[in-house]
Amino acid sequence: MSTLWRRMIHLYLGLALFGVSIAMMVRAGLGLSPWDVLHQGIADRTGVPIGWIVNLTAVAVLLLWIPLRQRPGIGTVSNVIVVGFVLDAALAILPDPPTLAGQLLYLFGAILANGVATGLYIGAGLGPGPRDGLMTGLAARGHPIVVMRTAIEITVLAIGWLLGGTIGVGTLLYAVAIGPLAHYFIPHLEVRDAHRPECLDVGCAQG
Repeated sequence: MSTLWRRMIHLYLGLALFGVSIAMMVRAGLGLSPWDVLHQGIADRTGVPIGWIVNLTAVAVLLLWIPLRQRPGIGTVSNVIVVGFVLDAALAILPDPPTLAGQLLYLFGAILANGVATGLYIGAGLGPGPRDGLMTGLAARGHPIVVMRTAIEITVLAIGWLLGGTIGVGTLLYAVAIGPLAHYFIPHLEVRDAHRPECLDVGCAQG
């Protein structure tokens, strides 16, 4: 199988799994990631399905790339389209867990799946997601990426909470776990070119 096909398979598996992982966190009801708190808050206020809100928010964020001179890849555009639709489809299938044990199982499974999904779609090397690209674009303009990521996520979390999005133990666990999970899975799931077998870090995976 060619490298391009492997990249495409990793990309779309990753994006689909990302959508499923968000749906699992929604059904768990124990708190969402900062961006998804915002998505849920907007969805609750407008009555628009959360998957559509995810996609529309991605489009809005992508417009912010223009002054940052960021260039989207096929992975970026696919992210805008795929994640939200898979999220809504998964929500239509997944039942609400009847017990706290079930909620916790959904939550832990969702965070792990989200880490694997991140490794797959970023490791495909076909372009970062809109939100990731916003942070890296701001960093490229001379702003520390840690400061930018923290500021953006606190902002969207606060707005989402004010709109009625779910904040809870899941929000905290996600914030603590997703960095180490992404750090592990991105190099392990990266699709490497034959002439770049040594490429093992996040920056190389996105290059």
